[in-house]
Amino acid sequence: AACAQARTPPHAPRILSLEGMSGLGVAAQLAHKFVTWPQGTTQGFCNVIKIGTFCRTVVWPCLPPLLMYQYIRAKDEDYYTTEVLYYKSGSKDAKAFYDTSRIGISGHWRLQQDLETIRAAANVE
Repeated sequence: AACAQARTPPHAPRILSLEGMSGLGVAAQLAHKFVTWPQGTTQGFCNVIKIGTFCRTVVWPCLPPLLMYQYIRAKDEDYYTTEVLYYKSGSKDAKAFYDTSRIGISGHWRLQQDLETIRAAANVE
């Protein structure tokens, strides 16, 4: 009796072929060489230390203030938009736009509307 080879049916997709796995291995080797190449020589190793020191002393200390600045600007823009909407609506009820008595960001007018929609759909009578 001849050995029967297991074959995938012609309509079944081949997920990873042998060529694809070989290519993935080559890509992993190249990525590893790219990352470890600067440490190959003494001068390269010193450059890695210099770049690391620069990042620790200059780049990292600058990131938290920049991130906080971006966060404050985004919040300020959101609040300004809410204030303009409140002003142009002619309403006298500020809590309809931003209710400070609600927890977290659920006081925002858009979230209030979304939560009301969810509540109405969940409590259908």
